[in-house]
Amino acid sequence: MSISKKYAAEFIGTMVLVLLGCGTAMLVGCDAKNGCGYLLTALAFGLVIVGMAYSIGNISGCHINPAVSLAVFLTGGISSAEFIGYIIAQCLGAFAGSGLLTAIFVLGDIPDQTGAFGSNGLAGVGNNAVAGLLVEVLLTFIFVITILGVTSKKANHGSFAGLVIGLTLTLVHIFGIGLTGTSVNPARSIGPAVASAINGNAAPLASLWVFVAGPLIGAFIAAVTYKVLEGPSKAASVPVKKPAPVKKPAAPAAPAAPAPQAPKAEPAPEKTEETPVQQKKIEIPIIDDDEQKASDLMKEINQAFDKE
Repeated sequence: MSISKKYAAEFIGTMVLVLLGCGTAMLVGCDAKNGCGYLLTALAFGLVIVGMAYSIGNISGCHINPAVSLAVFLTGGISSAEFIGYIIAQCLGAFAGSGLLTAIFVLGDIPDQTGAFGSNGLAGVGNNAVAGLLVEVLLTFIFVITILGVTSKKANHGSFAGLVIGLTLTLVHIFGIGLTGTSVNPARSIGPAVASAINGNAAPLASLWVFVAGPLIGAFIAAVTYKVLEGPSKAASVPVKKPAPVKKPAAPAAPAAPAPQAPKAEPAPEKTEETPVQQKKIEIPIIDDDEQKASDLMKEINQAFDKE
């Protein structure tokens, strides 16, 4: 998500918070003696948080409160540059919300039941700044530590975080409206106080520092406390295993030379049976020098060959 969209979401969210929360207080009043207006104002602030959490929460985290942004920054959720940008966007949103209320109530000639555009004050604590500061520190601590807990990745609360945060803001308003008007949000206090001063009532500016310092101190304590309670993340405690070295694939073995084959024995030539030629054995007797016997012998030899 681009950083400009995050700032735009924070601007819109804070504008809606001041418009509907402070606007409800201006319409119905939030005096502790007026129970209906008291509860309606508390519900208005809480329900705005629920609605914004499920609409812009996926864009910017729906801080819409410098105290919440401080806690998120301290716990490593945003960078220092984002923290400054968030605060500027939130304050501008609060001015825009107060400007819209001014236009509606002045142009419509609607009576402002708070007399100061829903600004915070110290009347409920006898105008004692220390008492007011203590109330704001405690209420902000409760609110912010709840936010850190339900949005923690280790807790895995799922989609119920926005509802829990909204109900917690309603709770701290129910307790704190009768004391300080319940700020727990510097931007929410700055916008209406400036609008009230522009419209002729500068009294809220005198005690504005209480509603800026108190929430920031409470958020700081909440962030430190939560980090101590939660401890190091599991990812940091688990040693990082070095990846096993990648083994290079072995070079394919050269094909083995074929084993020398023994020369095939040539089949022995078939033996053909040959009928043996019977040779007539001629016995030649020892011949003396007798010519007659030699002549007879030659005749017998010739006769033998003729018969063959």
